[in-house]
Amino acid sequence: MGTTQLETAPEPKYWHLKTVLSEALDSEFSVGEILPNERELAARFGVARATLRQALEQLELEGRLQRRRGVGTTVAPPRVGVAVGTAQHAWPGAAGDAWQPVDCAQATPPAAVADALETGREEPVHTVRRSRTSHGQTVATELLHIPAASVPDLTAIDAPSGPARARAVLRELHRLELEGQERAVELGSARADDAKELDRLPGAPVLVVTTRFLAGGRTAALSVATYRADTCRLTFDDAGGVEIHHGPERRAS
Repeated sequence: MGTTQLETAPEPKYWHLKTVLSEALDSEFSVGEILPNERELAARFGVARATLRQALEQLELEGRLQRRRGVGTTVAPPRVGVAVGTAQHAWPGAAGDAWQPVDCAQATPPAAVADALETGREEPVHTVRRSRTSHGQTVATELLHIPAASVPDLTAIDAPSGPARARAVLRELHRLELEGQERAVELGSARADDAKELDRLPGAPVLVVTTRFLAGGRTAALSVATYRADTCRLTFDDAGGVEIHHGPERRAS
């Protein structure tokens, strides 16, 4: 069999440099340490700064580096494992939940969310905003949409907004008996509000995990969690499965 053009193509210089840099990160630097500036690195490895930038961008995309304005380029901590499976069912806010409540508001949701919750498109729902941090850095944000029917006794709670309101909504949600979860994962682009919270530029790659919480034969809550693609990886338990959709399905957002 003949050799294909791909097999004979030379390895790009930046790709080779990425490998060399990756080895240097393992042997010479620790998590959180700031790398020398681009001029010093380019001189050390004998490459043009454009080549160096390509290698650094690739390492950032792979989660090895973090580049932040005013700080510089630092060695990133290990990626956070995002469990994607259905072996264990628990409401958001249950014991061991790594998410922190930020705020809660009642408003009309996007049409796709209303359709998933099977509520009227003009019917307000409770939207709890939460965040998840690792090594002091926000790695994920979440919007948890909960219809009023899932938390009927919430009117007696005084907290109008903020983390206290969010925790109150979650406590009321726990009164329902959770029957199951349905979870989907997609690669997406960071919207402006998520990008700001995640310290990324709008359009940066993200992992979007959408979870439907089922109770009473209906969708009792819908979570849309956005993870930094450069700091998170997916993990699957024994019961986890992967579905591949070829149709033009829309996700809730």
